[in-house]
Amino acid sequence: MKIKVTLAPTNRTRPKDSELGFGQLFTDHMFVMDYTEGKGWHDPEIKPYSSFSLPPSSMVLHYGQAIFEGLKAYKTPDKKICLFRPWDNFKRMNISAGGMCIPQIDEQFVLEAMKKLIKIEEKWIPETLGTSLYVRPSIIATDPFLGVRASYTYKFFIILSPVGAYYAEGLNPVKIWVAKDHVRSVRGGVGQFKTAGNYAASLIASEKAKKQGYAQVLWLDAIERKYVEEVGAMNIFFIIDDEIITPVLNGSILAGITRDSVIQLAQKWGMNISQRKISMDEIFAAHDKGTLSEVFGTGTAAVVSPVGEIRYGDKIIHIGDGRPGKTAMKFYDALTHIQYGIDEDTEKWVCMVD
Repeated sequence: MKIKVTLAPTNRTRPKDSELGFGQLFTDHMFVMDYTEGKGWHDPEIKPYSSFSLPPSSMVLHYGQAIFEGLKAYKTPDKKICLFRPWDNFKRMNISAGGMCIPQIDEQFVLEAMKKLIKIEEKWIPETLGTSLYVRPSIIATDPFLGVRASYTYKFFIILSPVGAYYAEGLNPVKIWVAKDHVRSVRGGVGQFKTAGNYAASLIASEKAKKQGYAQVLWLDAIERKYVEEVGAMNIFFIIDDEIITPVLNGSILAGITRDSVIQLAQKWGMNISQRKISMDEIFAAHDKGTLSEVFGTGTAAVVSPVGEIRYGDKIIHIGDGRPGKTAMKFYDALTHIQYGIDEDTEKWVCMVD
């Protein structure tokens, strides 16, 4: 398919890097294409950022048939544009599509479309270390129908948002709150897919956590309510003795791309890393014995986020001395140096936007 390009009549100026937040400002253009049963994906276009016109009966508004991805574009010291493992985002998007009865996308085509859009919006990419251009590909069901079935029509779109440094005031450990009375997903459900409903299900616990001064929610398994799964916006890692432990993917945990990158680096460096079940009892027992040395999360937004405090009911534990652990920092430095083109991409994870 040939991508139609319609440029905006005027271009706005990007704010200073220091003035950028997250997800509030959007660039001048977006990519869109539609799907019709029997016709497939069609009419791809890069056009000025604008609102969609959807009837109130659109199925996405009633049944939540929607998936999305999140990744970033970075500026290197020599002003080149690079993406971090974008092919894995679109591979995961097709996995989510399969789970939500949404038609598959041509991964190579949408990757090239995304690169073309980013190149048009190059001036929107901030250049300060830690800042980036956040990229949000999404698919929504658009059929005007109130019956419960998969939609016959869909809209795929990519929007871009320049974002400030996640750690604007330094890489400080965060506090996380364990959800005891709420669950996000169960094996056999849609927890492993990046679908809108998973995030809706997390809101009530997230609001409770914030009211108590905690930045993130740590979710437990939905059956026994004792095994760790993931944090609201991150996968999670624990270091006990010399073992780095992250919950095994079990059908209700999102397969994070940053998670996988950390696992690959740890294996390359000869570290003892395990993907297995880990309970809150094991974590608290390790803390009591003095063998829990670090906890950190991984995700697109934060890359690596050290955890300094965990609250589980009335129990609170503190990890480390209030500063990021050395292992978390090693992963953070290695990944960000690859993403921003500071170090050589020995893992072949970077995709250049020409």
